[in-house]
Amino acid sequence: MSVTAEPHPEPAPPRRRDRTHWLYIAVIAAVVLGVVVGLVAPEVGKSVGVLGTMFVNLIKMMIGPIIFCTIVLGIGSVRKAATVGKVGGLAFGYFLAMSTIALTIGLLVGNLIHPGSGMHLSESSAGKGAELAEKAHEAGGLMDFVQGIIPETLFSALTEGSVLQALFVALLVGFALQAMGSSGEPILRGIEHLQKLVFKVLIMILWLAPIGAFGAIANVVGQTGWTAVTQLLTLMLGFYVTCVLFVFGVLGILLRAVSGVSIFKLVRYLAREYLLIFSTSSSESALPRLIAKMEHLGVDRSTVGVVVPTGYSFNLDGTAIYLTMAALFIADALSAPMSVGQQIGLLVFMIVASKGAAGVTGAGLATLAGGLQAHRPDLLDGVGLIVGIDRFMSEARAVTNFSGNAVATLLVGSWTHTVDKAKVDAVLRGDDPFDELTMVDDHADRTREPAPA
Repeated sequence: MSVTAEPHPEPAPPRRRDRTHWLYIAVIAAVVLGVVVGLVAPEVGKSVGVLGTMFVNLIKMMIGPIIFCTIVLGIGSVRKAATVGKVGGLAFGYFLAMSTIALTIGLLVGNLIHPGSGMHLSESSAGKGAELAEKAHEAGGLMDFVQGIIPETLFSALTEGSVLQALFVALLVGFALQAMGSSGEPILRGIEHLQKLVFKVLIMILWLAPIGAFGAIANVVGQTGWTAVTQLLTLMLGFYVTCVLFVFGVLGILLRAVSGVSIFKLVRYLAREYLLIFSTSSSESALPRLIAKMEHLGVDRSTVGVVVPTGYSFNLDGTAIYLTMAALFIADALSAPMSVGQQIGLLVFMIVASKGAAGVTGAGLATLAGGLQAHRPDLLDGVGLIVGIDRFMSEARAVTNFSGNAVATLLVGSWTHTVDKAKVDAVLRGDDPFDELTMVDDHADRTREPAPA
């Protein structure tokens, strides 16, 4: 009697170790060292400011490709979401509305607290700003501005450094692919691969963030002393407080009014996911778990399959607040405050350009640089001021983005009557706890395509 040996299971591939915490530590060390150098040897601090400028130039290099890829793929996801009808339409409308509200709140808070107003870094930038303003004045009026959006060729928009031209071409390509239907899918997949390459290059650049942060902070502290430190801390504190008020105020009231659910109970239900986000500084790390938990909470699978993945590209409340507050901080720090019209123009630009900035560390920084380059190029060098504290604010951005998508899922489920209210109450009371053992990552493969209606 022969015995057939059972095949040995193949060993699981070794998990790649996450080394981003070393970057986090390096940035903290670089900021502390930059402050020390700026205080002890101000002239040395000013001389190393070129390191921050070089890092900002590397970020500027990535603006065009990032905006092109994210906008084209974002429009593609809208087309997919639209195929599920009412759920997709409501979700997309809600995302646009909440992004606008979040951006507006960021502008309001920024105008109230005036972060950076005590730094007065105008000496090094006033001449350049005046020169750029004079050139803009000589360029003409509205028609010349509109004419400048149209590039010479389809591809020159990605090489000439004009953000508005890159945005214009991305919209054209996105809608063209949308009109092509299924025949445009291979091109869309190709752009998705290109986006992966672009973000990989961006991640490589971000490993130079400690050098850029050291140069920028040392230069600023060398010019202003302790004022720079206190103003940066004011921005961070103001941003964190704004995010907390947005989640427990705006989102909490909306969730209670529409779904009858307490935001505090929802936050407690998602506590493990918040810890995961804090440890990785990315809301995408909790994406599979959010899908599993929202389904367990009682929201229909088809609704979760549309709202959560689409929200990760279109519902970036924390990033929206960060973009506007950071832009106002840079303008105040350089003693070149934005007019109301410029703030509104920046808000409209950020509504479009911020789509797709989630999940990739540094994409928000590139989007901020793109917005300034499009509306106030004289402020672009001020992005270096943010590099040192950008990492410290990434956790609040990610947690706020994550909270916004969890709330959006329940709201859309309530509007479309695809949520079991009795199940929601039972789960949030603790009567039906989530089984961690049955939570598997195969939910992640549904994050790219919405579930069929």
